[in-house]
Amino acid sequence: MIFLENEQICTSIASKGAELQSLKSKKNNVNYLWNGNPEYWGKFSPVLFPIVGGLKNNTYYFEGKEYQLPRHGFARDKDFQVKQLSATEALLTLSDDEESLKVYPFRFVLQLRYQLSDRAISCTYEVLNPDNEKSMLFSIGGHPAFATSTEGGLKYTDYFLQFNKDTELVYHKVKHDLIDSETAVIELKEGKLPLNHALFYDDALVLKTLKSDCITLHNHKNKNGIHFRFKNFPFFGIWAAKNADFVCLEPWCGLADGTAHDQHIEHKEGIVTLGPNETFVRKWEVECF
Repeated sequence: MIFLENEQICTSIASKGAELQSLKSKKNNVNYLWNGNPEYWGKFSPVLFPIVGGLKNNTYYFEGKEYQLPRHGFARDKDFQVKQLSATEALLTLSDDEESLKVYPFRFVLQLRYQLSDRAISCTYEVLNPDNEKSMLFSIGGHPAFATSTEGGLKYTDYFLQFNKDTELVYHKVKHDLIDSETAVIELKEGKLPLNHALFYDDALVLKTLKSDCITLHNHKNKNGIHFRFKNFPFFGIWAAKNADFVCLEPWCGLADGTAHDQHIEHKEGIVTLGPNETFVRKWEVECF
């Protein structure tokens, strides 16, 4: 486990999956991240790579060959190497190996960089294609789960998400872990989405047209919350396990397969093509208050 801290916040990161596992304010001793209770969902903030979501029959095809990958890929279950470490910054790295090449036929270097600044932590994804000739195809995304406290009389329904640029959410429905073409709309009064457990009984809200680049998680009874900032992620997911007291805010470069997808990875919606020796960078940030 890796520990970072400054005068405002402290955090812990597991080398397995390079997963952020706590985010605490020194001022109020609040842990803003979900506690990983396995009765509901035993993760905290997994890294989604080299796919986001599920594949149809957990299978894809590339250059005439068949491959299998589990939902959200393999990075979240791999041990990352710590390449740089200071009091307020950590760089963790995962590279292709013989095992990964059997299920994902691309060379890669995946780096996660965590940095603390005042009351905020940023997570930067750096994907490098070390191949001199071959492009790599991939998706990547975040899955951080933020706690909704039930202390002091708080209930899940006391919480809401505030969107900085949206007045409605058009979301695609999920059917058998795949993205359906059917959509539904949630109107946002003053940009707010009130939370209730039933929102997620049919899986995540999958958003393809989100305008906001900052979502605030807040409640009606105290002053504690987070600002979640992100840019250049074309898709977004909002999810919670059934009746669990958290909400995941998930910026994605990529999606689960659509129900009509032909399973060829080069045709997958949102797939990123990274040329030889190129680097891809995306970042999200959480500011605590």
